[in-house]
Amino acid sequence: MTPVEPPVEPRLSWYARPAARAWTTAPAPVGVRAFHAALPEYAPTPLTELPSLAAELGVGRVFVKDESARLGLPAFKALGASWAVHRVLAGRADDERVELVTATDGNHGRAVARVARRLGHGAHVFVSGGVHPGAAAAIEGEGARVTRVDGDYDEVVRLAAAAAREPGTVLVQDTAWPGYEEVPRLIVEGYSTLFAEVDEQVAAAGAGTPDLVAVPVGVGSLAQAAVTHYRSRPAGRRPAALLAVEPTAAAPGLASLTEGAPVTVPTAETTMAGLNCGTLSSLAWPCLRDGLDAATAVTDAQSAAAARDLAALGVSAGPCGAASLAGARAALTGQGAAARRATLGADETATVVLLSTEGAAANPYSAA
Repeated sequence: MTPVEPPVEPRLSWYARPAARAWTTAPAPVGVRAFHAALPEYAPTPLTELPSLAAELGVGRVFVKDESARLGLPAFKALGASWAVHRVLAGRADDERVELVTATDGNHGRAVARVARRLGHGAHVFVSGGVHPGAAAAIEGEGARVTRVDGDYDEVVRLAAAAAREPGTVLVQDTAWPGYEEVPRLIVEGYSTLFAEVDEQVAAAGAGTPDLVAVPVGVGSLAQAAVTHYRSRPAGRRPAALLAVEPTAAAPGLASLTEGAPVTVPTAETTMAGLNCGTLSSLAWPCLRDGLDAATAVTDAQSAAAARDLAALGVSAGPCGAASLAGARAALTGQGAAARRATLGADETATVVLLSTEGAAANPYSAA
């Protein structure tokens, strides 16, 4: 009988910056959480403890921040879109109607379309070629005009920015470039509500403060919000280690951190469609460079396995959301894990938070 070869483990891509937790920055502005709390759909999303994952990862406690139902949508993006649109449109006449324009790999575009519909504005959403037709249809279902582009995310962003030069339009993009940073900054501020909830929920569970937070990364805006929150040092909060997780098919963060300068990378198809970005936000880059403890990249297969395991434990996670667990597994287990765990301060007593940024319903790709 021919022996069966064991599966080959993918080579781990890894970057670490041991000095990251000594770096500090200014906190997000006050008022964001109160704005969200006043929205009729607002409720803190669940923080689910999963002891079996803590045992697997060799840490004290593991919590998953479940963003599968945020402000009526199956992903976290509405936090940033709602706050940014609120601030951008402040001071305009109530009867002044605009068209909100954006590019998307899925969830951000739907969030912008939902906010536009709720406020009585129009929306024009450009979607990249890798976006599943079901995700595009969901955006159209919010009343948006959808333009499909046969190109990658960077190309879609360029086309949306060009369209937003027309009178009566406002570009609501979650990535920044030189000369376009105000709205992306507001979107990052909007995400601060998520991390405020995490801290309150971890403390309420008797786990103190997070020791390690794993964050999926596309253009880097959510990771920027994580860095801003956990490096701003309010009284009584220890600096958490921050792990960025990207798809191997699109990992500009890992490439940029390794190079020490922003790098645009070619992208390939991935089930982690919402993370399929080749260029980091220019606003996010300095924060990620200085404030991230580590970065890694995971395969579609690793993400799919994580999504299946989370589903079995009662957490709905799409491929992007499951990337956090896949990244934590890559970092904390396997060959060379002792050094990586030391970098992250992830010992047997550590409290780990995995950000599951989208539910399974947010991404029509199968996790199987």
